[in-house]
Amino acid sequence: MGSAIDLLVEELIEARMSRGATQEEWGRAIKFSPTHVSSVETRHRPPTADYVTAIDRAFGTGGTYSRLLVKLAGLDAAPIWLQDWIEIERKAVLLRWFEPAYVPGLLQTEAYARATLAGGRFTAEQIDQHVASRLARQSILTREKPPLFIAVIDEAVLRRQVPERPEVLREQVERIIELAELDNVQVQVVPASTGIYLGMAGQFILADLPDNRRFGHADNQLKAQLVDNPDDIASLSRMWEVVRNDALPLRPSLDLIKEVAKSWS
Repeated sequence: MGSAIDLLVEELIEARMSRGATQEEWGRAIKFSPTHVSSVETRHRPPTADYVTAIDRAFGTGGTYSRLLVKLAGLDAAPIWLQDWIEIERKAVLLRWFEPAYVPGLLQTEAYARATLAGGRFTAEQIDQHVASRLARQSILTREKPPLFIAVIDEAVLRRQVPERPEVLREQVERIIELAELDNVQVQVVPASTGIYLGMAGQFILADLPDNRRFGHADNQLKAQLVDNPDDIASLSRMWEVVRNDALPLRPSLDLIKEVAKSWS
């Protein structure tokens, strides 16, 4: 992992040792296995949002480690535009994410995140950095004052397996169901029966800030970009209304997600 996340791991090790706790005692306190604790401390797996949130809750740190994770993860292997977006995402009171190809990053499991980065484009170290950054960003969904997060995904996203690893998608779909139960998380699905629709042109995200500013994020095969031009924001806002109208309402969407989950059991 990159040096920024290493700093957080060192802080977590110091926090454990200052309390005189073994890895087993620490794991028991935060409800993670000793093996998981050891893997984080030896840098074999990244400290995820769930992990540091559990530490903050167990020891009443007021979200200190969760905030540190978000800030530090954004520094690792991230171009300037992505660092800017991570800061916008962190401040947002409303996030609207349309995704026709993958599970939105804020909902991804570690295994699924790794699968999306595999294929030779990145080195093992770069994958570790990207995964750590992606998972760190998820802490905004469970912080004390989280944003309202609304995701619209294509049904194909729920059915697109990781080759030879069906357990990855099964775990991922179950994670979506778990997060969709949160008061601040809404997930809607555009059913396959919709056929071709305008949203298939590509992924985008809209972020509303407390000061009423609005930013967008758009991604394609060649590049991703931060969008702040008023005309482009207006265009993305119109597109959002189109894709959300194509999606099933909340309850039928959740029913469909659960139906898909059963197909993997």
